Amino acid sequence: MQPRLQLLDMAFVERILDEAFELIENPGIRVHTPEVVELLTGNGARFHDGIAHIPAAVAQKALANVPREFVLHDRAGNVAVRYSGDAVHFDPGSSCLNVLDPDTLRPRPALSSDLARLVQVAEMLSQYGAQSTAVVCSDVPREIGDLYRLFLVLWYSQKPVVTGAFSAAGVTPMIDLLAIECGGRDALRQKPRAIFDVCPSPPLNWSEFGAANLVQLARAGVPVEIVSMPLAGVTAPVTLAGAVVQHAAECISGITIHQLACPGAPVVWGGAPAILDMRTATTPMGAVETAMINMACSQVGKHLGLPTHAYLGASDSKLLDAQAGMESGMTALLGALAGINMISGAGMLDFLACQSAEKLAMDAEAIGYVQRLLQGIHAQTETLATAMFAAAGAAGEFLKLQETRKLFRSEQYLPSALLDRDSSPADPDATPPDAFCRARTRVAELTAMYCRPHIAGAVEDNMRAFIKEKLRPLGSPILPGI
Repeated sequence: MQPRLQLLDMAFVERILDEAFELIENPGIRVHTPEVVELLTGNGARFHDGIAHIPAAVAQKALANVPREFVLHDRAGNVAVRYSGDAVHFDPGSSCLNVLDPDTLRPRPALSSDLARLVQVAEMLSQYGAQSTAVVCSDVPREIGDLYRLFLVLWYSQKPVVTGAFSAAGVTPMIDLLAIECGGRDALRQKPRAIFDVCPSPPLNWSEFGAANLVQLARAGVPVEIVSMPLAGVTAPVTLAGAVVQHAAECISGITIHQLACPGAPVVWGGAPAILDMRTATTPMGAVETAMINMACSQVGKHLGLPTHAYLGASDSKLLDAQAGMESGMTALLGALAGINMISGAGMLDFLACQSAEKLAMDAEAIGYVQRLLQGIHAQTETLATAMFAAAGAAGEFLKLQETRKLFRSEQYLPSALLDRDSSPADPDATPPDAFCRARTRVAELTAMYCRPHIAGAVEDNMRAFIKEKLRPLGSPILPGI
């Protein structure tokens, strides 16, 4: 039995949805994209003074068209991630501006080489089902920043990718690059390698590029993760329940746009909601209330039968310290117990502003704990204990049993040396290394063992040529991070 945790009863969920459907009609959703306005008004919505008023019946029809499950594939075409039921996967958090320098312990603007290092570490850790475009590379022209970081992830990883674009113009070349890598747009549609985060602007607002991205991705058959980000008390009601209602309204409106563009295209009920700490005016992603909003939002999506996503497993601490471990481990566990299909946020510090390869390695151990918990307890032998008692004899020498040698690896999660489980240090007079030192050692080991996955020669040449063509008008003759 997979353990599961819910915060809302069904009557509460229905009440949330009733109010969400009310909100998308009155006051309605602000829409800036003419093509999207035409889609909505052509299917029964009213549009006045920049606001789309979407009847519940229109939205409910769109929701009925959403696939209840879909999968992402690795480079070889194997199923790697399942968006369905209570399947739980993890990926590193996306789009950080900074990285934590492991030598100075200070944040600095991220470079392409930093993204390559993060991808290599995540590639070596089986706890991560997918990669992400984890940082914004400051050494790449802004005009192609989204495209280039996707290129780097594809270059260094064979896992699926969670990515996104900060402009409408950026989506098409990213789809083109994915098509080059997997053998054409039809192949990409049949076996998607990437999923794109698309974010509404709270409250109840779809920007011109956000709505346009929904339409482009739907028609290309590339999966979309709607990442609604209500901030309780600032851009959303201060109550947790009110923020969940707004999240539902923004997701429903986005799904309506997406499904009107292409019925049946894969889309995820996702988000990164949070509270505002009224004392410090910060947005604590490690707060238990932030986790509670995410869990409740996911429960609403699951009630509709939709795939789910959330931002958990991050920390507001500036260092890989006890606070980072507490916040990241607790929220990752809560998200997993809620059965959220994709949990983003690993590696993140400083209110999602900073990525750390060392934290990525530490978070993988917490995720290993979580994944073991989700496996539950099973009957591995014909009797639960009596046969082993009989075999162990009066002395109770269970360590000598064949079953012990055979089953301990499947019964236990065995962490790496990053977690200190030694009973005594090798040198009793030396100060034991702390968690960050062990994480730094672990990252060095992982990057030393990393070997770039094979890409067919012609595909690699075409990918490189495609990126060089995009860089040439911007006066950048080299490929940073390669």
